[in-house]
Amino acid sequence: MSTQTGPAAAGADLAQLTLDFHHTHQLLDPAAQGVQEWQVRITAAGTPVGSLTAVRGLYWKSDNLRERMADEQSFPALVAAQLLDEDGRFTYEFEEFIESASSVLVVDRLHVEEAFADPVVVAGVVASVIDRLTDNYFAVVLPAKNACTDAGSVLLAEAGTLLSAQEFSDELQIIDNALAAPEEAAQRVRSRLRSLARHGQPAVWDEDDEADGWDEDGEEDELTARTAAVLRVALEELSEQIWQDVADVGDAPVGRGEGRVLGSLPPITFHQDQQWRRQMARCFDDLAADLAETHAVRPLCTGEEMALHLGIDRAKSLTRNRPRLVAETVEGLGEDRRDFDWDWCSDVLFEDHDVLMLFDASLDGIEDSGNEVNQALGLASLAAADWFVPFRPRQARDPDRGFSHS
Repeated sequence: MSTQTGPAAAGADLAQLTLDFHHTHQLLDPAAQGVQEWQVRITAAGTPVGSLTAVRGLYWKSDNLRERMADEQSFPALVAAQLLDEDGRFTYEFEEFIESASSVLVVDRLHVEEAFADPVVVAGVVASVIDRLTDNYFAVVLPAKNACTDAGSVLLAEAGTLLSAQEFSDELQIIDNALAAPEEAAQRVRSRLRSLARHGQPAVWDEDDEADGWDEDGEEDELTARTAAVLRVALEELSEQIWQDVADVGDAPVGRGEGRVLGSLPPITFHQDQQWRRQMARCFDDLAADLAETHAVRPLCTGEEMALHLGIDRAKSLTRNRPRLVAETVEGLGEDRRDFDWDWCSDVLFEDHDVLMLFDASLDGIEDSGNEVNQALGLASLAAADWFVPFRPRQARDPDRGFSHS
């Protein structure tokens, strides 16, 4: 399956998109218990650019959900007629089709300005609406493409396809929130949407294709100033924590999750001695120093690759959970629509992700260059003893630079 995004999206600043959810609930109205209608306004930099309607049908709160949804008319009425019998119970066909649903969310009446009339953009909007208004016991219903009569319905149908909706009938397609596939599809949509926002141009959708981090001329994108600043803070925090681990643990073995950083490394490192751990700690220092000096970072050995993976994870956590710290860190730095794209960092700041195989228990022993899987994949040795050997001799760090903690 491959869907070409709409060319109009090239001129849209997707980084400015926000959703405004509005629902009015009359406290003593019994009809309000079974069906909730949410108006979702789509804005860009505060300017309305579109809207859609999301109707929540709550089976256990309605005397007859079919009648109640039919009263909404239009698309919700069609959904009610196909999914519920005359007594308001889910039909046998629907219960066979869905894993475990006790409620439905019907998405329709999409209107969006031409600059944002793109299947990936709409899929991103729908994914956010699903996150906001459902749980794992919801079936999300969208129009099927064959029955679309307007441009908004066509976009919703294409968005459903991108979000792993399955065709229930000629008129309906359904996303089963109890399954993993829709969430995986939503992650791919968000990744593609970030790529589209970063490059400011249409992107080709492909289920196996991830944003590759290269621009039209084949040149690598650079870290934005704000991204580099937060990544540096993340690496410096991890440096302080791992140095504390070294002081606390010394040569003693550690277990999964123990300490602040040492227990988050692959199991093959759990019995390394203090000298090895000091070298690992220095990897965090070296990467942070590179960012301080050049605002760029490139791991030069396996240890630095692992440190950077952990640094990116920590930076992602900071932007989600420590907005005040992030605001202080980036104060005075110019904003860029590519700021804090940590998935992109994971994609392009590494030559490969081989070191992450060390977390996979099914690949036990892969660090050994004599391992059959290692040889079949053509991997370099991932043994802990080789973690600080530079990938290329000319890239070796200054051996006299010393340790930041003595």
